[in-house]
Amino acid sequence: MKGLLLLCLLPLFGGQKSSACPHLCSCHGGQVDCSSRSLTSSSLPTSFTAGTTSLFLHNNLLTHLPNGLLEDLTSLRSVSLHGNPWECDCGVLYLRAWLLRQPISLKSHLGVNCSSPPGLRGRLVVYLTEKEVLESCHYWYCDLALASQVCLFVFVVVQAALLVALIVFLRRFERLFKEARRTSEENFTFGEGLRDNIYGSLKDGSI
Repeated sequence: MKGLLLLCLLPLFGGQKSSACPHLCSCHGGQVDCSSRSLTSSSLPTSFTAGTTSLFLHNNLLTHLPNGLLEDLTSLRSVSLHGNPWECDCGVLYLRAWLLRQPISLKSHLGVNCSSPPGLRGRLVVYLTEKEVLESCHYWYCDLALASQVCLFVFVVVQAALLVALIVFLRRFERLFKEARRTSEENFTFGEGLRDNIYGSLKDGSI
């Protein structure tokens, strides 16, 4: 009986969750305002109210939109995305594809300009060709590969420096060890000679 009651209540709880206003945003009817909140792509809400008709995401710090973020918003009529530093590399592919599916009359693409890389700065995301996006992906991978090579070179140089320092230390230690051993042997020889002299003197005196 309790299990049946829980099954009946689940849709109710699910509906309450889907109708909740996302954190850091304000909601009024079907309008969800997340503008000018300094939101980044990682701090952006992972979902929005199912009945959202207008979504304001402008003037934030968004560099890309998570894949599938806007797919379930079937009532969506307008989205404002301007004023964000969009990075036009592989991460922009979802936003570009979504904008291409929207009617031009919605004007969702206005102000959605590339902030980086330098070769695409200022370009509208919706008008980027697939080739340009893929080239920007290669550009990003090249930077990563270059950074990896630099790190590897630095690592090798550090290892070489440590090896040289170890060799110098071992040679110095060996030299100090030989000097200490020679000094010890000289002291031992001197002590033996001194003891023989004292013994000889005592022996001559007794005679």
